Amino acid sequence: MREPTIYWRREELNKMTDGSGWEYAYSSTIERIKAQDEGKSGLGLAALMWVSHAERPLRADELCHALAVNLGSKDFKAGNAPSISTLVGFCQGLITVDEGTLAARLVHPSVKQYFSADPDTFFMPHATIATVCLTYLNSEEVKALSANPSAVIHDNPFLEYCSVYWGTHAKRQLTNHGEKLALKLLREYNGHISSKLLLKQVKYPDRRGCDSNFGGDIGADISFPFSGLHCASFFGIGEIVPTLVGRDINERDVRGSTPLVWAARNGHGEVVEMLLRWRGVCPNETDYCGLTPLLYAVWCGHERVVEILLKRKIVKPDMPDGRGETPLSYAAQGGLEGIVKILLERPEVNPDKQDFSGKTPLSFAAMRGHARVVKILLGRREVNPEKLADDGQTPLSYACCSGHEEVVRILLEREVVNPDKPDNAGRTPLSWAASGGYEGVVKILLGREEVNPNKPDNHGQTPLMIASRLGFQEVITLLQSHEAKAPAQPEG
Repeated sequence: MREPTIYWRREELNKMTDGSGWEYAYSSTIERIKAQDEGKSGLGLAALMWVSHAERPLRADELCHALAVNLGSKDFKAGNAPSISTLVGFCQGLITVDEGTLAARLVHPSVKQYFSADPDTFFMPHATIATVCLTYLNSEEVKALSANPSAVIHDNPFLEYCSVYWGTHAKRQLTNHGEKLALKLLREYNGHISSKLLLKQVKYPDRRGCDSNFGGDIGADISFPFSGLHCASFFGIGEIVPTLVGRDINERDVRGSTPLVWAARNGHGEVVEMLLRWRGVCPNETDYCGLTPLLYAVWCGHERVVEILLKRKIVKPDMPDGRGETPLSYAAQGGLEGIVKILLERPEVNPDKQDFSGKTPLSFAAMRGHARVVKILLGRREVNPEKLADDGQTPLSYACCSGHEEVVRILLEREVVNPDKPDNAGRTPLSWAASGGYEGVVKILLGREEVNPNKPDNHGQTPLMIASRLGFQEVITLLQSHEAKAPAQPEG
């Protein structure tokens, strides 16, 4: 059997064992890496830079292909990729490969801490990574993939990382050379294969009739609209946005999103301000899901972007989406207290506005258990804590459905709230709490004299019957202790 390679010297191991020599061991190892010949040391340091600064763990094949990119070349030669075992050797044991995920990783988290404490180890790592990714995406080999819908993406392991993360690195650091490469890519970005890979990982709100699949399999036709300006706004790269702005700043992409939508949803305040200053920009444009830049900024919790958008008088702070949900409804659902307060400062915002199913911002906050938002909304005179949704449920019913005890207590402090109000199906707050097995909520409701623990719903089911059917023993005991009627036993 072949003996494992030993990378650590005895004195280094001794210091690491007693917990006092991490810095000494790593600095000594870096010196050994640098002492190798130029080719080995260059590859070793480059591999360490990638593994320690990548946005996600890199698979071994991705790392090898990253190190095969020749800066300044128009061609990518996969045959130039070093083997992972070679790289591990050049790194003197500072990286290893996880057997389960095949991801290249640092041998110990303290290695990354060491690099963080010594930022001079790597010169402008994010700019270097961005430049490597952009060189790869501009290569003739990748351009050929863009023109060939039947291309096998799995044969190009570095493509997905470059497509999804080049802009993240570029936003952090970008050299003049990197900027030129970015503009070269983005001026031909419509139909580039990297644009589809980028959009493939984007998450969307769960809206009816709003399919988040950007065309199915990656081998499908990729000639869809997603411009360089959309991409630069997506990543928030302010240095190159002005160069890309054309006559149609409100151009829609495959999802109907404008560049402003992308900048707002991803929280890029600088780019949002930049685009808003451009003549002709329409900040209330919706995408095909019916969402405006403001709705996206709220949904994603970008408070600063919300403030920037609302400084423009033309922006409508109460404009609903395709389901009637307003920015305030979104903020209430997310428990975003700061954004709720910002929106409530605007006189145009109706704090009790119902969506197309009759739910109010208070309903959403109660349903999600956001007690502080519930308190803020109840502080507004216009808010009716008993307003019924189309299904007849009140905010209290929604809170009981989900077992949010604190919200239930807050709502029951309001005299106007009826703790025993049935909905359209005849189900009371107690019935909903019993069906979820929420012992704490059941206990709170049973402490109210107005609550009838034996009230049946439209199907004749009492809270005790429901709890018994579902087997919630603690709730059954509570209801029986309040002299609830036991469910009838089947004959025979």
